Amino acid sequence: MGLPRSLISSLVVAASALVAGCGTAPSSAPVPPRPEEVRARIAELLPASVPDRPGWAVDIYAAFDALRIEPSPVNICAVLAVAEQESTYRADPQVPGLGKIAREEIDRRAERAGVPQMLVQAALNLRSPDSRTWNERIGAARSEKELSNLFEDFIAQVPLGQRFFAGYNPVRTGGPMQVSVEFAEAHAKARPYPYRMIGSVRDEVFSRRGGLYFGIAHLLDYPAHYDQPIYRFADFNAGQYASRNAAFQSAVGTLAGVTLELDGDLIAPGSDAARPGSTEAAVRTLGPRLGVRDDEIRRALEQEARLALEQTRVWTRTFELADAAARRPVARALLPRIRLNSPKITRPLTTEWFARRVDERYQRCRAKGG
Repeated sequence: MGLPRSLISSLVVAASALVAGCGTAPSSAPVPPRPEEVRARIAELLPASVPDRPGWAVDIYAAFDALRIEPSPVNICAVLAVAEQESTYRADPQVPGLGKIAREEIDRRAERAGVPQMLVQAALNLRSPDSRTWNERIGAARSEKELSNLFEDFIAQVPLGQRFFAGYNPVRTGGPMQVSVEFAEAHAKARPYPYRMIGSVRDEVFSRRGGLYFGIAHLLDYPAHYDQPIYRFADFNAGQYASRNAAFQSAVGTLAGVTLELDGDLIAPGSDAARPGSTEAAVRTLGPRLGVRDDEIRRALEQEARLALEQTRVWTRTFELADAAARRPVARALLPRIRLNSPKITRPLTTEWFARRVDERYQRCRAKGG
C-alpha cells in the first residue's frame, strides 16, 4: 500500500529544509582574529614601560605574517620572552664595557696575525671619517650597532684593518633578539626579505624590524617535535635542533656505555669520515646493533640541523634500542649542556640557564595573557 500523497509532500518539504539547513549551517571552525586585534593583543602583553608598544606590535605581527607563522599566544609569548631576556625590549641595547671588549678583540686578532702592537696603536690613532681617532670611537662605543659600523669603516678604510679583519666583523649578534648575523644572512638567501633593504643584512639585524624578523625566524621558523617551548629557547641559544640532538647523544651514550658531551653537535667541527668526533665514533660502535654502516651513519648525522634526521634508520633504531633498554620511552629532547663563552659574559652561564630564564619570562607572559 502506497503512502498518502499529503504525507509524501510533507516528507519532501522536510527533507528540502534539512538539506538547505545543512548548506547554510555556520562553520564550527573558529574565525581567526583580525590583524588589528592581534597587534592590540601583542601591545597589551608588552610591559607598560616599553616605549612605542604599538610599533613593536606592528613589527612582531609583520614578521609572523611574512614567515607564515601563527600569531598564537604561545608563539607571541615565546618571542616576547626572548626579546626581554636578550635586550629588555631595546632595538640596539647598550653593552657595558663594550669599548674594552672591542680593543681586546683587536689585540687578539693582531697577535694571531703577527702584527706588532706598535703598528696596531699607530693605526688606531689615525683619524676616522667622523674626525675622531679610531681609538676614540672605540672608547665611545656603547652599542653593538655602533661597534659594528665602526669595524665596517675600519675594515674598508685602514690597510691594517683589511689585513686582519677582512671579511670578518667581530660583532656577530645584534638587535632586540640578539640574533646571529650569519644566520640572518643565510636566511635572507633562502627566502625573500619582506622589507625594502636599506644597506646590508647586517644593518637590518640592528634595526627593530629586521632584528625581530630574523629572531622570530631563528626561534620558530623550523618544524620540531617539542612538547615544551623551553627546548626552542635552548635551540635559540645553541642552534636549531640542539635539544633534540642532545637527547640523541644521551641515548647513544647510554647504549654505548660512554659519556658524551650533550652539546647538540653530532658532527664535530673539523671532523671527517677518517677522524670522527666522539658522538659519531660512539654511534659507529653501535653500527652492528643498528644494522647500519659507517657511511650511512655519517650521512644520517649530517642531517643534524634538519628534521629529516628523525626519518633515518640511525635515529629510529637508536631510540628503539634505548626505549627497550630503559623499558620506557626515553627523552626525545634534553637541554644541551653548554658553557656560554662570550666577551660580553662576565660570569659562568650555560645554555640551560638561558633556556630556564627565558621560560620563566614566557610563563609570566602566558599567565598575563589569561
